[in-house]
Amino acid sequence: MTVNFTESEERRALRAAVAALGRRYGHEYFTAKARAGEKTDELWADAGRLGYLGVAVPEEYGGGGGGIGDLAAVCEELAAAGCPLLLTVVSPAICATVIARFGTGEQKRRWLPGFAAGTTKMGFAITEPDAGSNAHRLTTTVRRDGDEWVLDGGKYYISGVDEVEAVLVVARHVAPGAPRGAAPGDRLRPSLMIVPTDAPGFTHRHIPMEVVSPEKQFTCFFDDVRLPLDALVGAEDAGLAQLFAGLNPERIMAASFATGMARRALDLAGEYARTRTVWDTPIGAHQGVAHPLAQCAIQVELARLMTQKAAALYDAGEDRAAGEAANMAKYAAGEAVAGAVDQAIQVHGGNGLSSEYGLGAMLAASRLSRIAPVSREMILNFVAQHTLRLPRSY
Repeated sequence: MTVNFTESEERRALRAAVAALGRRYGHEYFTAKARAGEKTDELWADAGRLGYLGVAVPEEYGGGGGGIGDLAAVCEELAAAGCPLLLTVVSPAICATVIARFGTGEQKRRWLPGFAAGTTKMGFAITEPDAGSNAHRLTTTVRRDGDEWVLDGGKYYISGVDEVEAVLVVARHVAPGAPRGAAPGDRLRPSLMIVPTDAPGFTHRHIPMEVVSPEKQFTCFFDDVRLPLDALVGAEDAGLAQLFAGLNPERIMAASFATGMARRALDLAGEYARTRTVWDTPIGAHQGVAHPLAQCAIQVELARLMTQKAAALYDAGEDRAAGEAANMAKYAAGEAVAGAVDQAIQVHGGNGLSSEYGLGAMLAASRLSRIAPVSREMILNFVAQHTLRLPRSY
């Protein structure tokens, strides 16, 4: 395929429009909502009404008919404006993509218009306490019982359960009559189930976090949750390809989320370095300040370029190559944002941790980009095995 390294006029116009929306709300709105334990519902609703959340939903269901690269641009620009919406990584990127690619006609009609308009939010649940990033050790199971599915197990660090209508749950498919739970050595047969948050047997518990964010994290419990047969998305045993149809967009979006934050940090640092004067000289004139910021800027742009490549590959249907590029983009973006925020704080000195400048609140969020949704170590394992063809080390 051919990758155009100049974004289309439509993509650039989308970025400008989303950036303008983000500036109308801004960092102060975002942090005030987060610290008060409130949601950024007004921003989400406006983004949905203007069509930004649905840019990658097929046109026949009310969306913009674009690709994951368009949605990633929306995510990045909101983050760069100081109001990153974590659920854009989950609801319109993972869940809408999976349903658009593998859902039945009825599932598409039921869910995609809401994703397109921003009136529907859906969570995504794959991580488990004892599995971490290893999808092969998932123990949450789904089995058929007559004309119903029965879901058992639990998930950990699931975003936004308190504000979504349903959660797309990854579970091992087991035979009818099999015992509850799955042994870690069982062959992974991933099934994707749409589970309403009000389903009997589905409970969740808040996980307190130091990250300043309106979106909260939860532990989820599934105790004999009974679901209709049409809760299954795709085939019972479609394999990992179906699962990674959602995980590759997740990594692309996570990279954009991180690079957007990094851009904001560098914008703040650059403004401070240009205007903060010590001994009659702006501190940005000193190479000890300028060079570290320049290095961060280079790393951010490299991460953005890799994210663009990953999105282009995914939108072209080259899933295998997109998986490699998406992992690399996510790794690069996580390193870039952690470095950029850290250096921005250093440039500000004591002001870097004051509430006035807003960088302290970004510190935990930027560090999280090296951990979630997949750790930097697991990405290095992936690249070592699949790109360098080295022996598997885990």
